Amino acid sequence: MSPEYISTLAIQAIKVAASLAGPLLLAALITGLIISLLQAATQINEMTLSFIPKILAVIVVLVILGPSMLSTMIDYIQIVITDIPNLTH
Repeated sequence: MSPEYISTLAIQAIKVAASLAGPLLLAALITGLIISLLQAATQINEMTLSFIPKILAVIVVLVILGPSMLSTMIDYIQIVITDIPNLTH
């Protein structure tokens, strides 16, 4: 295994992880921001109020983007597994 191969594999893993986690984190961020603005406008300072909408937003994103996220992960795993026989010391 060359250092170039390892660094390429690590960069690909980071890209896949970011593409999988990005939409979920973005949905939670936007939902939390909207709930925080509503709490500030209505002066309701309940910490648990934003928890349920964030979870629902993440679930909705998972339902909508789940198949494409799964195919992205499967493609990456197939690339890694098919390269195993080519690895040399």
